[in-house]
Amino acid sequence: MLVSPHTQAVLLLTAHFSKAQKGAVKPLTPKEWGRFALWLHERSLTPEQLMTGRLDELLNDWSDKTITLDRVEGLLNRGSALALAMEKWLRAGLWVMTRSDPDYPVRLKKRLRTDSPALLFGCGKKALLNGGGLAVIGSRNATKQDLAYSRGLGELAASNGYSIVSGGARGVDEASMLGALEAEGTVIGVLADSLLRTCSSAKYRKYLMANNLVLVSPFYPEAGFNAGNAMQRNKYIYCLSDAAVVVHSGKKGGTWSGATENIRKQWIPLWVKRTSDGESGNAAIVEAGAEWIPENIREVDFKALFSLASPHFFT
Repeated sequence: MLVSPHTQAVLLLTAHFSKAQKGAVKPLTPKEWGRFALWLHERSLTPEQLMTGRLDELLNDWSDKTITLDRVEGLLNRGSALALAMEKWLRAGLWVMTRSDPDYPVRLKKRLRTDSPALLFGCGKKALLNGGGLAVIGSRNATKQDLAYSRGLGELAASNGYSIVSGGARGVDEASMLGALEAEGTVIGVLADSLLRTCSSAKYRKYLMANNLVLVSPFYPEAGFNAGNAMQRNKYIYCLSDAAVVVHSGKKGGTWSGATENIRKQWIPLWVKRTSDGESGNAAIVEAGAEWIPENIREVDFKALFSLASPHFFT
C-alpha cells in the first residue's frame, strides 16, 4: 500500500471503503475526528500509534459519548478492506491526503479549523488546491442565459490567471469549469459523489493530464449522490476560494444554504447575479449581505470581485 502509516490510520478511523452497510461500525465524522485528533495531539500521540494494539493503555484517559473504545477498535480492525480499496483507487490514479500533508489546503484549515476534512481524495494537480480562486455556484437546472454567464465567468477567470472553484455538478458548476478549462485556465472541482468515475471520464481526462484540473472530495470515492454530502460539500467550495459568485439560487437547497452560511461565517466576498426569475432566492441572498454583480458579463471587473472593501460585510 503506497500510503504512510499515518495516512493508513486516518483512513481506518474516518473513511468508508464500501457502501455503508447496516450494522457496520461508522467512521468518525469530521467533527468527531476534530476533537479526537486534538486530544491525541495534546497528549503527543499520533494516529498510527493506535495501530500498535495497545488501545487500552494509549486511550486510558479518553472518554467520549460517541467515540467509544470499541468503536475505535472496530474501525482500526478494517485493514483488509482498506488494502483492497486503496489498491483499486491508487490503480485508477487517485491519491489521498490528510490534514498533516504539506499539500493539504491551508484555506480549509484556516477557515474550518478542526472541522476541516480529515481526508481528501483526489486526482490531478494537488498544488492547485492552495491557489485559491473564484467559486461559481448555482442550480443544476439553469437557463441558457445562466449557463452562458457561468461559462463567461470561467473564461474571465482563465484570462485573469485565477482558478475556478466549483462543484462539478451539471448546470452552472460544469459550465463555469469547462469555460475555464477550454480557455486554458485552471479549475478545482469539489465533488460530493462519484469521484472515481469522474476522474476517468473523457470530459475531464485531458485536462487532468495537462495539470489544469484537480478533482477532490472528502467523501468515499465511489459514493453515489447523497443530498447531505452535497450540502456539506458547499462549505468546502467557499473555503477553498477567495471570492464567490452565485449565478442562480432557489430559496432553499444547497446553493441557498451554502451562500447563507458563507455570509454568516464571513469566509469570502459573495456576489450574486440578477435574475428575472421571481422564484429565485438571489435577491434574498443580497438582502442577507451579498452584493450584486453586473448582469452583463462584459461589465464585470474581475479583480474587484476579490476586493475585501467591496461587499459591506467584509469592510
